Amino acid sequence: MEAPSSIPHLAILPSPGMGHLIPLIEFAKRLLSHHRLTFTFIIPSDGPPSQPQRALLSSLPSGIHHLFLPPVSFDDLPAASKIETIITLTISRSLPSLRNVFKSMLSHSNLVGLVVDLFGTDAFDLAREFNISSYMFFPSTAMLLSFALFLPKLDQSVVGEFRDLPDPIKIPGCIPIQGKDLLDPVQDRKNEAYKWTLHNAKRYALADGIFLNSFPELEPGAINYLRKEEAGKPPVYPIGPLVKIDANENEERAECLKWLDEQPHGSVLFVSFGSGGTLSSDQIDELALGLEMSRQRFIWVVRSPSDKIANATYFSVHSQSDPLDFLPEGFVERTKKRGLVVPSWAPQAQILSHSSTGGFLTHCGWNSTLESVVNGIPLIAWPLYAEQRMNAVMLTEEIKVALRPKMNEKKGIVEKEEISKVVKSVLEGEEGKKLRRKMKELKEAAERAVGEDGSSSKIVSGLVNKWKANISS
Repeated sequence: MEAPSSIPHLAILPSPGMGHLIPLIEFAKRLLSHHRLTFTFIIPSDGPPSQPQRALLSSLPSGIHHLFLPPVSFDDLPAASKIETIITLTISRSLPSLRNVFKSMLSHSNLVGLVVDLFGTDAFDLAREFNISSYMFFPSTAMLLSFALFLPKLDQSVVGEFRDLPDPIKIPGCIPIQGKDLLDPVQDRKNEAYKWTLHNAKRYALADGIFLNSFPELEPGAINYLRKEEAGKPPVYPIGPLVKIDANENEERAECLKWLDEQPHGSVLFVSFGSGGTLSSDQIDELALGLEMSRQRFIWVVRSPSDKIANATYFSVHSQSDPLDFLPEGFVERTKKRGLVVPSWAPQAQILSHSSTGGFLTHCGWNSTLESVVNGIPLIAWPLYAEQRMNAVMLTEEIKVALRPKMNEKKGIVEKEEISKVVKSVLEGEEGKKLRRKMKELKEAAERAVGEDGSSSKIVSGLVNKWKANISS
């Protein structure tokens, strides 16, 4: 057994919220189990931690510690400030507290590196101050990372809004993409959110390396480009897929999993828009009627409509009544033999790994996409926000593991007939069979990547050996 004095320690600074915390924790757990590194998660915030955050952090194995930095104040920010501005400023305003944490950690551990996510680049200066290597964990696609590294050049060469460009934007190593499909914070270049996104993108070059939650077989063009040595481009390490796969065996088996046990193999469509995804009332009606019209089996994780959540009076009344009363009248009763509607939350990882699941209608968040890949589940792409439109373009047009229903542009919604057609196509049509074959190939490639001699495992082992050598030298 290694002496404690030879064990490298990593400080991990996630941005606030759960979306980036989960893959960073899976990253730490993999390094802990295979290489016996130790970790401290240093959590910045603008208020008290959420209950899900506390529950997740308190469940971590020995060797992964956590602490919360004092909350920062945003009293000076305009009320309309976007999330990218708030998150970046949460990190930068937490740096004085982080400096004190570093001083303490250096006195009692082999602190070899700081790992931040894509909003945390201001912390690189502090790492250099303490002579600590600084890394970025990039929790999204190689396509988005390539775009971020390209953004400073694009910013200088384009006048006006990217969304107004007549021709697709050629991101290095990637399929060309229309400006209107780029991630949300670059859609308005006059907004502070764009300025902070550009600020972070310019600082990516300061990283000693970027860990990427993807793997070469999934995004060959982008990853080949990212791994080529080039001035101003840090080393990129594709170490994915990192997904949350462990379930708490002590919990009673969820009702929806018992329901899945009784369904035929590969026959059920899982419908979920992630923890932050909501639809309008009109779109929920069309989705419900489209699922009914398809006559396919489904599990639908449904949330209150976005246009009604915003109305506090509605919400207070609604919360005391039937939690599904916003669905079309009679829908639950009419579909109960082949559909299951679950309010708010379901155990996604377990549903996607269940043999009865045959498709996933998803918002195209990267965590959800990777969970589909490792289980070989074909997709229906329904992007809502952030970089999800970019992901949807890649999944449908480049990787070809998803179908995307067409929106009625005049009405601004996807209509029931289109939904029914796409659902049937994925679950029982020829197109669905093609998607399934491609997903099977990617599932096997994902297993190889994280296997003992896989590309992801070899990259991680090489880095760990380098850190250990630095300690002993």
